[in-house]
Amino acid sequence: MWQMSVPWWEFVLRGVVVYLFLLVFMRLSGKRQTGQYEPFDLILLLILSNAVQNSMNAGDNSLVGGLVSASTLMLLHVALARLAFHFPRIGRWVDGKAQVLIHQGELNQALMRKELLTRDDVEAALRAGGCPVSYTHLTLPTICSV
Repeated sequence: MWQMSVPWWEFVLRGVVVYLFLLVFMRLSGKRQTGQYEPFDLILLLILSNAVQNSMNAGDNSLVGGLVSASTLMLLHVALARLAFHFPRIGRWVDGKAQVLIHQGELNQALMRKELLTRDDVEAALRAGGCPVSYTHLTLPTICSV
């Protein structure tokens, strides 16, 4: 339980590599927020977490090894959040850049295709944000904060 089969620094190095790999992978896969993931997106996240587990712990199932790995991931997360706050360029890369999806009540169809969003996705986000969505008109609200 307390005996690690690999040195502590290897857990840290493995954690950093896996964290950065998953960060880049998730960033390249799209800009949607976690709450907007479809069930198959969440299943992918669960499978990914299981897939990278062995690459992080090198087969070591010790308590100390798990704590070192978890601490590494939490520290990386905090460090990246601080970097993103202090350096806007990093923040834009991590979080993406806000784009106008609805302009004067009209949906930007090209942006919807690029972001793989359907009209239903947009309407659901508007309703969740408390914005009225009219089904009698083809246009959407022009003033609404989501």
